[in-house]
Amino acid sequence: MKKLFVGLLGIIFCMPGYAASVVASVNGAPITDADVTARVSLMNKQGQTSTNNRRIALQNIIDDSVKIAYAQNFGAVPDDETVNAELKKMNLGELSATERAMAESALRAEIAWQIVVARTVLPTVEITDSDIANMRNEIAREQGLPIEMTIVRLVDIPADVAAKLTKPKSCDDAMQMARDLGGAPQKFTAVQYELAADIRDRVVGLAKLTWSPVVDRSVLLVCDTRRTDEYGKLDDAIEQNAKFKQAMFIADQQLKQLRRKAVVVINDDRYEL
Repeated sequence: MKKLFVGLLGIIFCMPGYAASVVASVNGAPITDADVTARVSLMNKQGQTSTNNRRIALQNIIDDSVKIAYAQNFGAVPDDETVNAELKKMNLGELSATERAMAESALRAEIAWQIVVARTVLPTVEITDSDIANMRNEIAREQGLPIEMTIVRLVDIPADVAAKLTKPKSCDDAMQMARDLGGAPQKFTAVQYELAADIRDRVVGLAKLTWSPVVDRSVLLVCDTRRTDEYGKLDDAIEQNAKFKQAMFIADQQLKQLRRKAVVVINDDRYEL
């Protein structure tokens, strides 16, 4: 009888240690402290470091569970072969068994979610000409567009002389105007994305045949522009990117709703979300 009592005591004392390792559950599925540690390790391998990493890791694990559950409604959960192929591309190096399982789970959820978004959200997104124009302007300022530009540049120009520059009728007229004022204008042609960043910033959005404000004793004028063959392809890419960006915003709102509907229980105060 004494041996039985001691045995039961051992079981009782072992149980809290196991229970304490379960830091949360989502829809009844347990999430252990080891799971969180493995997710943090993966985040670190991908350069995602934060003082709040364990809490972020738990949120990511919860989101993975929610995504998979939702994707099952559409038969969108990828098979092991697809997941393993994507995992190899990530080059995460040596992984422990727990880290690998966590990486596979995270990838499966992300792939499934992308499939769901592509099937259910992306087809509903409508992009306006204004959306495309705004994104095109953003790209133009950051990296330039495939637009060939002919530019007149006048350097070492005093402010009082720059004030005398008027709107020319053509590129040749702009050159002659600059010469008449005692300047030595330069004319060059380049694709917008090949321009130096400081010049590009000044000519993007500048109306044709309009002198720019004086910066560092220089003014610029765009005489002519021509869209290259790449331009049409860029607009197609911009439209697709704009649609994807809008779709991901909608999907993020949808994920928040699904998360609120999920039964999430936090057992450890350190992980309160």
